[in-house]
Amino acid sequence: MGAYTKRRLLQIGSFVLGFGFLGAMDGILFHQILQWHSVIMDTDRSGQIVSDGIFHLATTITLVVGGVLLWVAGNPTDVHRGVRLLVGWFFIGGGIFNLVEGIINHHLLQIHRVRPDADNPLMYDLAFLASGAILLLAGLWIKRVKKTETEQLSV
Repeated sequence: MGAYTKRRLLQIGSFVLGFGFLGAMDGILFHQILQWHSVIMDTDRSGQIVSDGIFHLATTITLVVGGVLLWVAGNPTDVHRGVRLLVGWFFIGGGIFNLVEGIINHHLLQIHRVRPDADNPLMYDLAFLASGAILLLAGLWIKRVKKTETEQLSV
């Protein structure tokens, strides 16, 4: 397998793993431990359990796919700045999960809020989006490649 292919698998696998990990953490923390919300709030408890179960199945599949891609990519130290790419793209994937889930589910579709029973539920929704933006920016900062290094890679 060529260096370019390994690098792409590392980037995609890390992104998918980060996306799935933040999805799993959302399900575990907000759905199960804190019981703040379910995927679909406007249904009875059995409907909430089913919707959360489908969500957990999707995040589990995402985690497995990310893990397989990283396994196929091989050792990240075999790729120039591979560990930075691994960590950076993991954070980017997690940040994108929070941003997409927050914008689509909390704001556009309004199928649930982070904490609908709070005095100010919008603050929880905005904090969720802010955490996604912070993760995304951190990932971009971690994986950054200086121009001189990019020029060296293309030679």
